[in-house]
Amino acid sequence: MVQKSAGQTFGQKKFHGKDSLDKTIDTPLPEAGKLMPTTSNYTASRQNLRIIPMGGVEEVGENMTVLEYGDDLIVIDMGLAFPDETMPGIDYIIPDTKWLEQNKKRIRGVIITHGHLDHIGAIPYILPKIGDPPIYTMPLTAGFIKKRVEEFGLLNRTKINTFKIDDVLALGSFRLRFFRLNHNIPDSIGLSITTPVGQIIYATDWKFDHTPADNKPSEFQKIAKFASEGVLLLMSDSTNAVKPGYCMSERELGQTIDRLFSEIKGRVIFASFSTNISRVQQVFDSAAKYNRKIVVTGRSLVNNIEIALSLGYLKIQPKIVIKSEQAKKYPDNQIVILTTGSQGEDAAGLARMARGDHKSVKIKKGDTAIVSATPIPGNERSVAAVLSNLTRLGADVVYNKTLDIHTSGHAHQEELKLMMALVKPKFFMPIHGEHHMIVAHANLGKAMGIPENHVFSLDNGQILEINSAREAKIVEDARVTSGYVFIDGLGIGDVGEVVIRDRQVMAQDGMFVIIITLNRRDGKMISQPDIISRGFIYMKGNDDLIREVKHEVRKLVESKGKEKLEPNWAYLRNIIRDEVGEYLYQKTERRPMILPVIIEI
Repeated sequence: MVQKSAGQTFGQKKFHGKDSLDKTIDTPLPEAGKLMPTTSNYTASRQNLRIIPMGGVEEVGENMTVLEYGDDLIVIDMGLAFPDETMPGIDYIIPDTKWLEQNKKRIRGVIITHGHLDHIGAIPYILPKIGDPPIYTMPLTAGFIKKRVEEFGLLNRTKINTFKIDDVLALGSFRLRFFRLNHNIPDSIGLSITTPVGQIIYATDWKFDHTPADNKPSEFQKIAKFASEGVLLLMSDSTNAVKPGYCMSERELGQTIDRLFSEIKGRVIFASFSTNISRVQQVFDSAAKYNRKIVVTGRSLVNNIEIALSLGYLKIQPKIVIKSEQAKKYPDNQIVILTTGSQGEDAAGLARMARGDHKSVKIKKGDTAIVSATPIPGNERSVAAVLSNLTRLGADVVYNKTLDIHTSGHAHQEELKLMMALVKPKFFMPIHGEHHMIVAHANLGKAMGIPENHVFSLDNGQILEINSAREAKIVEDARVTSGYVFIDGLGIGDVGEVVIRDRQVMAQDGMFVIIITLNRRDGKMISQPDIISRGFIYMKGNDDLIREVKHEVRKLVESKGKEKLEPNWAYLRNIIRDEVGEYLYQKTERRPMILPVIIEI
């Protein structure tokens, strides 16, 4: 049983995270740097390795991959995705885990590569459904996970285990080693996964940055060492596979932030992702250099900064952070407001400032808003609206289309090719991206000399199978249940495609309610139907149409009342819905959602 205890050992090694994150691992770890032979109760010749993407290969988000061998399963990442404008009312999207729930007794552990929501966000929703398997990750990521599960009241049942970059972890048939990769959040890692049929290199969310913000470049030497042992399969990030060249260094971006802070004469309002700790550090550094105080707004940002500070991943000067009410004591050229909302989120700080309803920050002439992020596909319109509103209120706006104020955390083409050249895999499977990104990355692999029949572009739920003879294929006659599970408020999966379709109809053409009052004894109408229109027509300006609809409804009810059979109100509602729907389309060429309501008295 895994137990919390300050100063406990991790295998035979001491862990150096916060006490609340230190735990003992059931499976002992070997000495770092030494290979540990894989043990298995199964004969390799009778077993195949299966790689199953549950999410993240048809979209940017929902990242979750399962590896299966014999009776052992491991899960890599457990992320969510954000809805687009076609999903009204939806808060988040998570992978469908029905198959994993059926096989939960075989799950040996969950490995989390880094602390972004598209990799950790689904943990509170999924983990309890699959038997609460132990989580293994780096200290900063563990801190973010701990905070998230605490908000859901799941902290006491969630087994969070931290490891160091040179540790080795055995989970059933799998042995895992780790290597540092650059992203825009510290403690981002790649995985070397030794399986009974060969080694997998798993690299999601990475770039090769020789001058990162934390001065810790990707571990090229370790990647090369793992490659020298022979790599069966490379799984690599496809997000920027369509972009040529190299990704801009975080150091170069830091210089841009520094220059802006020196030139801006008023308040700086800086928006970025709450988990982009590298960017947050750059803001703190530039603010200190130019004698500016920082006001932090946004609950997620405050929480993440506190976690990063407590674990030593952020370094800030004393007394640089002040409360919003204290900012009035300083001239505008000594203030930075650090906030969330770089994606135009309606409830985030930047959007509320742009609407003029933020409780403590009012935009004024002379302010400069810096948005340090690239819109996630689907968020472009929301971001544009926020930027427009900020300018209407008098602020200057700096964003990625006007200045290189953001750099991606994902590798461009030349870095992707360098990874392939370092690893020299027999097989290649692009991951993390929309389908066109996956295909672009697959084409890069072929250009690098990987045979076409050794490159596999999978959809969510498809299975890549590799046997003991090191032969690989996509299983054509079987796949794992996959798809979107929608999170709406406290509801998990209770909003399906039918509900989304109804919401889309209401959003596009509105709703038309017909209320009919009938005599219970004879089924005759007691009064004229009542009509309620929402989002379809303006009632007062369409008297003729409303009158005609009432007339049609009365005729339908009376024709059914002449029948000698027992009235079937469900059937009547369907008839009214169909007939009125067709009539309204003829008159307006629109199809609102029609809701007939029958009241018996």
